[in-house]
Amino acid sequence: MQLHVSPSMRSLTISSNNGFIDLMKIKVAARHISYRTLFHTILILAFLLPFVFILTAIVTLEGVNKCSSFDCLGRRLGPRLLGRVDDSGRLVKDFYKILNQVNAEEIPDGIKLPDSFNQLVSKMKNNQYDAKTFALMLRAMMEKLEREIRESKFSELMNKHFAASSIPKGLYCLSLRLTDEYSSNAHARRQLPSPELLPVLSNNSYHHFVLSTDNILAASVVVNSAVQSSLRPEKIVFHIITDKKTYAGMHAWFALNPVSPAIVEVKGVHQFDWLTRENVPVLEAVENHHGIRNYYHGNHLAGANLSNTTPRTFASKLQARSPKYISLLNHLRIYLPELFPNLDKVVFLDDDIVIQRDLSLLWEIDLWGKVNGAVETCKGEDEWVMSKHFRNYFNFSHPLVAKHLDPDECAWAYGMNIFDLRTWRKTNIRETYHYWLKENLKSNLTMWKLGTLPPALIAFKGHIHPIDPSWHMLGLGYQSKTNIEKAKRAAVIHYNGQSKPWLQIGFEHLRPFWTKYVNYSNDFVRNCHILEL
Repeated sequence: MQLHVSPSMRSLTISSNNGFIDLMKIKVAARHISYRTLFHTILILAFLLPFVFILTAIVTLEGVNKCSSFDCLGRRLGPRLLGRVDDSGRLVKDFYKILNQVNAEEIPDGIKLPDSFNQLVSKMKNNQYDAKTFALMLRAMMEKLEREIRESKFSELMNKHFAASSIPKGLYCLSLRLTDEYSSNAHARRQLPSPELLPVLSNNSYHHFVLSTDNILAASVVVNSAVQSSLRPEKIVFHIITDKKTYAGMHAWFALNPVSPAIVEVKGVHQFDWLTRENVPVLEAVENHHGIRNYYHGNHLAGANLSNTTPRTFASKLQARSPKYISLLNHLRIYLPELFPNLDKVVFLDDDIVIQRDLSLLWEIDLWGKVNGAVETCKGEDEWVMSKHFRNYFNFSHPLVAKHLDPDECAWAYGMNIFDLRTWRKTNIRETYHYWLKENLKSNLTMWKLGTLPPALIAFKGHIHPIDPSWHMLGLGYQSKTNIEKAKRAAVIHYNGQSKPWLQIGFEHLRPFWTKYVNYSNDFVRNCHILEL
């Protein structure tokens, strides 16, 4: 489009090359119009004429789109004349409206869904779907995908639970071979410790560690890490307690693999005359109660409402249903004053820990009249691991729980605890523990469902002395994002959770902390094909 003003300023000529407007001439009488008026006229024409061109183009195009009505033209041209050239905003609003409509409707039963987005697009083209039908099918596809992902996640958690609860073939082989060695090799049956060292077992000038486990390889790692990290290993005494079936193998391992100058004692639960079902009836009930056995060994999905359960909550519930929680070995720490009547102070260790620093300083900690030196788990940088309060362990809708406990009270950790046995003997901690176990049994496990820590949280209430978190770092068995540098600096690292370092499901980047203390050159380890994972 061209605008031409004659030299005399008496005429204007407008021409176009596209054929819509060929020629327009305007003649102006010089005597009746001023230059200012002429200038304003030119400006107005310069503003309006592009719209004349646009109008002409749209009229032509509407013929193609079969939209010749004035109303149609107005609806199409109006927004453009008002400067709103881009319709994307309106289209997005219309699409939001359709999505809201579809979200409020029920998806028809038996609807056939495409398997991919490409199939959906192809189906749209072939069947001329409108926007609402497209949105409905898209919603149905997304909900189907969400269900499949959710089901897959729960299946993964179930498989992980079974893997964590089972005994790896290599560890089972190790126990069998060592048991056979115990029966055939007199050296494997030698007394632990040797007779001249027996007085040390009750000597309070030594540092006494108690380890309760039926895992021979894990026990060896705990002992090896403690001895290698100690500045005075000759002051270390380990009291290892195991069950009857593992006793021979455990004894054989430490008889054949001494950790001199440290001292190791291995005892079986059956060797404690007073620790019988008659003397501890509540443990008999825990192991034999039908509801308990069904809870820990039955169908973990039966009666579970997975629709309102998050994967993390489901994982916690599965962990709480580990069969180890009804094992006597897991309850032994509540009987430490009776197990070691001549000792004043002991450190109790779980079998899934690694010691990286000399722990002799623990015996110098003043517990200030408290019984249990433990790391609190309600505060710390890791909001998943270090955010535990009583509300995380107890059902506060139960009247007995609501009456006696505070949901905001800080929890603490088992795994590495220093116990003042002299102070403990003056309390009723064991009786409190038994009482709450019985009450939970009466309530059909509705007061708590997470292992042995909840009754201990109650029994030791008022008897806890918090120790520095650097003594005991938790979560390496379920927190894959564990801070590696902090783990290196911690005195004790704890693989609490399902992903134990001796299992295939253990976290590979956290396993080296544990494997460095495994003797892979040992004949029994090699013959059972317990290779570095």
